[in-house]
Amino acid sequence: MLTKFETKSNRVKGLSFHSKRPWILASLHSGVIQLWDYRMGTLIDRFDEHEGPVRGVHFHRSQPLFVSGGDDYKIKVWNYKTHRCLFTLLGHLDYIRTVQFHHEYPWIVSASDDQTIRIWNWQSRTCISVLTGHNHYVMCASFHPKEDLVVSASLDQTVRVWDIGALRKKTVSPADDILRLSQMNTDLFGGVDAIVKYVLEGHDRGVNWAAFHPTLPLIVSGADDRQVKLWRMNETKAWEVDTLRGHMNNVSCVMFHAKQDIIVSNSEDKSIRVWDGTKRTGLQTFRREHDRFWILAVHPEMNLLAAGHDSGMIVFKLERERPAFSVSGDSLFYAKDRFLRYYEFSTQRDSQVIPIRRPGTPSLNQSPRTLSYSPTENAVLICSDVDGGSYELYIIPKDSVGRSDSVQEAKRGSGGSAVFIARNRFAVLEKSTNQVQVKNLKNEVVKNSSLPIPTDAIFYAGTGNLLCRSEDRVVIFDLQQRLVLGDLQTPFVRYIVWSNDLETVALLSKHTIIIASKKLVHQCTLHETIRVKSGAWDDNGVFIYTTLNHMKYCLPNGDSGIIQTLNIPIYITKVSGNNVFCLDRDGKNRVIAIDATEYIFKLSLLRKRYDHVMSMIRNSQLCGQAMIAYLQQKGFPEVALHFVKDERTRFNLALESGNIGIAVEAAKEIDEKDLWYRLGVEALRQGNAKIVEFAYQRTKNFERLSFLYLITGNMEKLSKMMKIAEVKNDVMGQFHDALYLGDVRERVKILEGAGHLPLAYITASVHGLHDIAERLAAELGDNIPTLPEGKTPSLLMPPPPVMGGGDWPLLRVMKGIFEGGLESGVRGAVDEEDDGEGDWGEELDVVDIDGIQNGDAEEIMEDGEVGEENDEEGGWELEDLELPPELETPKVSANSRSAVFVAPTPGMPVSQIWTQKSSLAAEHAAAGSFDTAMRLLNRQLGIKNFTPLKSMFLDLFAGSYSYLRAFSSSPVVSLAIERGWNESASPSIRGPPALAYNFSQLEEKLKAGYKATTAGKFTEALRLFLSILHTIPLVVVESRREVDEVKELIIIVKEYVLGLQMELKRREMRDDPVRQQELAAYFTHCNLQTPHLRLALLSAMSVCYKAKNLATASNFARRLLETNPTVESQAKMARQVVQAAERNMTDAAKLNYDFRNPFVTCGATYVPIYRGQKDVLCRYCTARFVPSEEGKLCSVCDLAVIGADASGLLCSPSQVR
Repeated sequence: MLTKFETKSNRVKGLSFHSKRPWILASLHSGVIQLWDYRMGTLIDRFDEHEGPVRGVHFHRSQPLFVSGGDDYKIKVWNYKTHRCLFTLLGHLDYIRTVQFHHEYPWIVSASDDQTIRIWNWQSRTCISVLTGHNHYVMCASFHPKEDLVVSASLDQTVRVWDIGALRKKTVSPADDILRLSQMNTDLFGGVDAIVKYVLEGHDRGVNWAAFHPTLPLIVSGADDRQVKLWRMNETKAWEVDTLRGHMNNVSCVMFHAKQDIIVSNSEDKSIRVWDGTKRTGLQTFRREHDRFWILAVHPEMNLLAAGHDSGMIVFKLERERPAFSVSGDSLFYAKDRFLRYYEFSTQRDSQVIPIRRPGTPSLNQSPRTLSYSPTENAVLICSDVDGGSYELYIIPKDSVGRSDSVQEAKRGSGGSAVFIARNRFAVLEKSTNQVQVKNLKNEVVKNSSLPIPTDAIFYAGTGNLLCRSEDRVVIFDLQQRLVLGDLQTPFVRYIVWSNDLETVALLSKHTIIIASKKLVHQCTLHETIRVKSGAWDDNGVFIYTTLNHMKYCLPNGDSGIIQTLNIPIYITKVSGNNVFCLDRDGKNRVIAIDATEYIFKLSLLRKRYDHVMSMIRNSQLCGQAMIAYLQQKGFPEVALHFVKDERTRFNLALESGNIGIAVEAAKEIDEKDLWYRLGVEALRQGNAKIVEFAYQRTKNFERLSFLYLITGNMEKLSKMMKIAEVKNDVMGQFHDALYLGDVRERVKILEGAGHLPLAYITASVHGLHDIAERLAAELGDNIPTLPEGKTPSLLMPPPPVMGGGDWPLLRVMKGIFEGGLESGVRGAVDEEDDGEGDWGEELDVVDIDGIQNGDAEEIMEDGEVGEENDEEGGWELEDLELPPELETPKVSANSRSAVFVAPTPGMPVSQIWTQKSSLAAEHAAAGSFDTAMRLLNRQLGIKNFTPLKSMFLDLFAGSYSYLRAFSSSPVVSLAIERGWNESASPSIRGPPALAYNFSQLEEKLKAGYKATTAGKFTEALRLFLSILHTIPLVVVESRREVDEVKELIIIVKEYVLGLQMELKRREMRDDPVRQQELAAYFTHCNLQTPHLRLALLSAMSVCYKAKNLATASNFARRLLETNPTVESQAKMARQVVQAAERNMTDAAKLNYDFRNPFVTCGATYVPIYRGQKDVLCRYCTARFVPSEEGKLCSVCDLAVIGADASGLLCSPSQVR
């Protein structure tokens, strides 16, 4: 049982399939009628006018109608298009059990608990016949699909067949009056429209259902005696043929299958049973846990059934309809009915090869599921679900095509799936052991192989390879080497389709298609709402696939689209050119011609095959909003431009592709303020000042226009703008223009005119216009404003632009493939003229606007439209120039230079050159590529903590560039500073970057550190030594000798950092004398300069002596004397300690310190690690640690991770060479 759709709802009492659309009606015990789309799995509508349960429902075969009958004694006829009830038929006196439309006449038959069956005319909305005779509830009634019969079942334990031939004759209007007279008599005295033809007795309890066979004279019935009975009838009598026993409770409903010779019944025992109609034996049983079944429906056209139960309904199939097939080159082998068939694509010849089933074998779910073909051996492997999964191997005799009808004995075996993996080897999956058996053509096992994942199916994946499928992933497994070649997480994969070259594979799930490479590297995923059915690759590498109702394509980048709609589901076998070969559900070969233009066009764009794109644009009707949107989305607005006639769309596309010329044309056509504004913005971005000016003039945007004249230095037009503002009485605009012009007198005049006398007076007096100032002072009298004292006024004058007026210079380049090519097809004569322009070729995106001139201010005021009168002068319309043929401009001679100037390609940024050439972290940091610098340091030295290096990274970056100010209006120019540059160096070869840090600076710091240590400024000394450790990774030296010195410096500094950290820690520990002595002792074992070692020994000696550890103190005293101290007082003290210890050679406290055994100190825990004990190393500063510290940050250098895997310090180009 293949469940296609399931609903959860109240108890379902009635079901009806639509004959054409994928719809099903379900009437519920709650009184609601639901309309479902079982293909999409969506609820389309609900109708709830009945009161109480609705037990019967039925779709009309051709009209948009359905009928329902319920416990409210009402029959309602509905129109599903208008979503309303058209009318109600009243007449029954009790619950209505079933309703059904006649397939031809405008009749409805209804069965009711009032013990009658009624036939209604739904056009005249009247009851035309009442069938009486049952003496208990009538549980169902239905018309015969072809003859004038009705069958009914009742709880009076009978099934009745009624003849309604007289009713049909009466409905078809009679020809003569005599008949009409007799008809009147029958109407008056009770007629014989419907007579009982047979009464079928045999059930021991009430009968719940009876149904006719669609073609044979058979009736099937189901009753409360738990039996299903089969009856046969002829012209004169009807008799019981057989009884099917097996249900454990009342049989609710029973039907003949529309396509196969089987009977389906369901029951209150919570099961659906399938019976063989010929042998009358049970074939299958499907059970539900808790739900009793009440109703069945059989689709009139398709292999679909539906069953209603206590908590909803299911739509299901009894077996798969997908034919098993295998494609090999020009051949297709497929299984149909009992035979293996062969189809040749080139000749479209179809022939029978060999029978693969004996006649009369039970066929339900025994049909082949998969088929695998070996062309060299002409062998076919067929897998089916027989015996829980088995395979059959047939060797096809060369001459047998179309002749043989004898079943050859196949070689059989059990296995979930079997496929050929080589010429004469096939693999069989054993699910129980998760193994694959490789067998030869004699069906003998050659080898066994365990699979890498729990596998439930195997597919071919190239010679010797298998694609193994589990619930949520697929892997490709090499059987020879037993290696996994590829692995991919996927939804449950149903089918796989390899491309012709086996480079790409499509994995088809229920609602998903995943495209991957032959190593299962994911390329793209497609999601569908409707089930995916099949697919095949075309010759261009496009995947063509089908869903239940569409044929679609998928491009290599994951873009998809619909090719055409399908009436019935098909299974694609091969795509060749514009033909799609496929099998339908009946196993017929079909050839569907498709229009591949759309996807070939998109593929050409994707693969940058612009010549193909060009020819397709010229030759095909590829228009449409979807295509324009696609081109726009994929970044080809200039191509989309050539499809579009609508000016608004042309304008938008022209702006997007930067084609100012077309944008201006479109803007003039539409002439809307918003479009001119957007055009101005884009033209300003391109530096096309004339167009900006024109756009601002069209929108009367005087403020922007004034500012444009200011920045382009057009003072003449700016003064005109001031006059316009004056005429328009725009005081603020006038004042701005005066400011822009630096015209002080005009500003004073405007302020005075606006009544701002104090401001006018201040402006005049500050700018030294004393005559005006005195006049204004006289007018102001006592209200003269005071000027601030002690302030020197500065002049408000805009700086003159360095580059005055004009458009930005444009680089002349080749036209794009599209623009050049597309226009050449359109404008023949102008094309010729363009060719003659000589060395520079055609200019891109430059519109000649000389024709647009600024009229005087007065003209602008009068016209309201700027520049219209001069439009004819050419600027805009030059493109439309049609030259007569005799004036053809001569072509440029062949020996002149190429007619096209190709734009120089931009060079590589210096920072990129530096990072590409170098593996030194410092040079990457100087180039500003901090990310790669950090990666290098991590790889070379195991550094993970970059916080201490942040400021140095920034210093290196800032130090490798210098910056020049050019014009005030242009950005700052950055210049790369190179290390070791000289004047004779080639300008085209870049040297390495100059670096802010060098080795000599570190030597200075080391001396300062020594000095601070001698003076006892331990915190300051530690800061200096750590700073050296943090700088070394970013220092670059030239020679190998210097590299050794850098490495030596790391070790020296590391010893001092460790020693000083211990000494500072000791000073903090006032209350732990034992630990104080230990730390003092360890300090003396750091590799220090001799003066510092003496001080350390002296300190350790005095600490131990004070703590009464005389033996240890004397050891330090002896070591101090061995260094020949130059200060006498130190030597004297050491000798005294030795003498005191000799009298009493004991220690008051035991220390974790053995001076006889060589050791190094752990940089984190400060405990000795004696020779022979395990330790871990910081790869950068070489400090040693106890093993438990592995993976933590080094506490000595505070940069690297302890025990990290690193390649070592790289600080010189000489190391790389």
